[in-house]
Amino acid sequence: MGSDVLPCYLACDVSLSMADHIDELHTGLREFRGAVHADASLAGRVYCSVVGFGEKPQVVQSLLPMDDLGELPEPGPCAGTNFGPLFTFLRSAIDRDVLALERHRLVVHRPLVFFLSDGQPTDPVTWPSAFASLTDPAWPRCPRVVTFGLGDADEEALGRIGTFRTYLGRDGVRVGTALIASVMHVLSTSRPPADRTLSAPGIAKGLPWKRTEGEAGGAR
Repeated sequence: MGSDVLPCYLACDVSLSMADHIDELHTGLREFRGAVHADASLAGRVYCSVVGFGEKPQVVQSLLPMDDLGELPEPGPCAGTNFGPLFTFLRSAIDRDVLALERHRLVVHRPLVFFLSDGQPTDPVTWPSAFASLTDPAWPRCPRVVTFGLGDADEEALGRIGTFRTYLGRDGVRVGTALIASVMHVLSTSRPPADRTLSAPGIAKGLPWKRTEGEAGGAR
């Protein structure tokens, strides 16, 4: 019998201020991928999408098994670090992706969003409403949100966004450690919906997603 799956969304700030932290992010993503592959209880169960954001979100990798975790684009100048458009994008992406997984008769855990940033939002008035929509408890696909602050990240904002856990790099926590610890905790303590049918072995390889032209190269 096949396994249940956990959709994970890595939302990484790629504004210019993140230039000092991009190597740390790349290392963390590689450690995360390696840990998932090395653990038989996780391999094949963790699906991951990578989204970079600054002024607006851009898809680096669509939701896929962890075989090929995409590299983040280099940080660059942008008009702002807007949280709201990212949260709006994630709500739509989660709806679309979970529906596709369910159509393939996969058992889907409540999604997990990892939000990584070193700065303050440049849309302080508007992002809370977009976040409230993403985390609306009345929405069946409402994700758990883990935040990770790098450098001089706005701890107050991260605390508001982190509904599940909040980590700070200045406390000595590594990105990869935070990612894998959160995934392990969810899969070891939560149960997927009981009224879904488990997939047959290997069905994940037949999912209709692939890296699309333009990913990692522009806004989506």
